[in-house]
Amino acid sequence: MPITMSTVTATELLDLAELCDRFGVTPRTVRYYVQQGLLPSPGLGSGARYGQEHRDRLQLIRQLQKQHLPLAEIRRQLEVLDVAAVRALLEHTSPSAKTTVTEVALDPAVPTATSAPLASAADYVRAALSRSSPMSPPERLASPSRSQWERIALAPDVELHVRRPLLRDEGRRVDRLVDIARQILNEP
Repeated sequence: MPITMSTVTATELLDLAELCDRFGVTPRTVRYYVQQGLLPSPGLGSGARYGQEHRDRLQLIRQLQKQHLPLAEIRRQLEVLDVAAVRALLEHTSPSAKTTVTEVALDPAVPTATSAPLASAADYVRAALSRSSPMSPPERLASPSRSQWERIALAPDVELHVRRPLLRDEGRRVDRLVDIARQILNEP
């Protein structure tokens, strides 16, 4: 069920249960999105409150998921969007407007960030395949404020720390890096 301004006032702060009820998600999902940097941190403990920015980003995440984009790609796209850009995308992609995120991204009148979100999984695949070099990293303008890090032991006293989740190609490169590093570090 899409959230509209008639359902929730712009200044209303929601607790976790209210947010979950209105968006049809579980508390675990919301906490995971905060941990992954998809949503800003609402604060700690039972006093945590979710405002308009949380609702807007959660609504945009749900729209992009319906278009079958991987969560890592959604995070990459959201990290370059400010509050105004997220709001503009939502206003131009409301169900009554019958506009897709792709159409909004192509509209120069919509104030999005420097890198507009891709509209569908097909657009994501086309963009990934069109990169000039398979080893070139995706452009990131900012890192999420909260991330999940994996610690990989390569040898005694040597570790590699990797932020998860990764895009599929990045994951393969990290796996290759780990294999090569372990071989080098474990040579006699």
